[in-house]
Amino acid sequence: MVNVSVIGGSQVSDEICDIAIEVGRLLAKRGVTVFCGGLDGVMKCVSKGVKMEGGISVGILPGYSTDEGNEYLTVKVPTGMGYARNFLVVRAGDVVIAIDGSTGTLSEASFAIAEGKDVVAIGDIVINPKKEKEGKFFKAKTPKEAVDLAFSRLGK
Repeated sequence: MVNVSVIGGSQVSDEICDIAIEVGRLLAKRGVTVFCGGLDGVMKCVSKGVKMEGGISVGILPGYSTDEGNEYLTVKVPTGMGYARNFLVVRAGDVVIAIDGSTGTLSEASFAIAEGKDVVAIGDIVINPKKEKEGKFFKAKTPKEAVDLAFSRLGK
């Protein structure tokens, strides 16, 4: 079983939402379990794409209630950890796909790289890993390129 974490902004444009939906669809078609933060924005859009293809999406929620998770999630995991749950989101994936976002997404991508996980980004996120054992950072222009890059990095 392959797990992919998808991270991104909680407020997104229609264009970014469409990208996240397509990433979710492509991942579900490959039989991947998708982990995300479970709320709105990229998290909701990627979960919608996963659901459209009958896949599994797991939301690692910041609060204590499953009610806060978006309606497209297959599994809702309340943590009561607030932003600290971001570490769990990236820890769950074998590789991370980042779609747009701001400081929260940047922190998650940084956690992933520090953990030795590769990050494939679509949008304006850029990180320059400097340590030998850190994960690598890749830019993609399309959802298909992001998913293909993510799969090429599994096990590396």
